[in-house]
Formats: sequence, structure tokens, C-alpha cells
Amino acid sequence: MSSANDARFWDRTSGRYARSTISDIAGYERTLERTRALLKSQDRVLELGCGTGSTALRLAGCVQSYLATDISTGMIAIAEQKLATEAIPGLSFRAATAEALAPEAGFDAVLGFSYLHLVRDLPGTLRHIRGLLAEDGLFISKTPCIGDMNPLVGYAALPVMRALRLAPYAAVFSAAELKERVSAAGFQILTTEGHATKGKDWRPYIVARKT
Repeated sequence: MSSANDARFWDRTSGRYARSTISDIAGYERTLERTRALLKSQDRVLELGCGTGSTALRLAGCVQSYLATDISTGMIAIAEQKLATEAIPGLSFRAATAEALAPEAGFDAVLGFSYLHLVRDLPGTLRHIRGLLAEDGLFISKTPCIGDMNPLVGYAALPVMRALRLAPYAAVFSAAELKERVSAAGFQILTTEGHATKGKDWRPYIVARKT
């Protein structure tokens, strides 16, 4: 399996993904509100793994420029359709991975929501994200930590679903392991928060500054 396989999976499921609903709307709104408070009107923002652009469309209006990217051309096509009916100055979509973007791009903030567990080389991706940020730039993420869930999910159900092509690649790590890797990549973690409003929260919201 490779990143090309990952892109094909998301292309194949993009329509279903676009029709899906958010299970915890209040938690999602809390994440948007918290992120919006961290961004400044003059910021240049990059979002990685933007999917069909729902978050980008909600946040882009509060910053100077907002580039939203995803590995899937199918996801980006749907995002661009949304943008065509709701024009937002400064917002653009592009099919790309973090590694495909030029280092030292000077973004003031990089966002990655439900993204880090899907990358195949987490340490390498985190180092590249750091290189995309301006000095003291922020990396803001919210990541499902499968390692903190029932072990049957990460070590039994997920491999079977991947073998049947019903699930994409997903790394298994805990929140503690994720924070260690973020720090090791050259970030200072400023805060770790839980935004879920129901059930157990396996998706830590982490704000980290480039050091």
C-alpha cells in the first residue's frame, strides 16, 4: 500500500464522505471557535487534509489567505464546487500533500484536523510541517488517537477493514505518543484540550509553536 492507494481510497469515497454528518456538532463548533480565536486577520494559513472543504469555508474569512489541501482530487473537486457557490476572498483549494509544498513557505499557521493518523511517515510529515511555518508559527491539530481506544479497534478491526478496502491506512498511537512526536519534530506544545461534548474524547486538540 502507498500514498497513491490512499488517494484512490479517498477519491472513491469522496461522495459518501461529503454526504456524511458530523457526529458531535457541538464539539466541532468548539474546535472552530477555539481555532478562530488563535488566528489573526493578517495570517497566511495552510490546512492539510481538508477533505471537502467544510472547515476551510468556515475559517477562511477571518484570515488574509487560506490554502486548503488534500491528497484526494475527488475531495478537492467537491470543495471547489462549494467555493463556486460561496466565494470567499483569499481561499483556494489544491490537491497536494504536505511534502509536495515548498519548504520555508512562511505560513503563520498550519492546521491538520483528523489528519495526522492518516499519514504514513508521521515524524517526517511533522518535520516538513515545521519547515512550512514562519518563525513562531502555530501548528494546530485534532487527531484521533486509535492507540487510546479499545485495542480491538486498532489491532483487529482496522487491519481487517483495510484488507477489505473498507478503511484507509491509519496509524495506531496514543495521545502521549503523539505529543512526544510533535515535540521531537521541533515544536513547543502550548496546550492540549478535549473538545468532545459526548462520550470519551480520543481526539486531543493540540496547539504547538515552532521553536
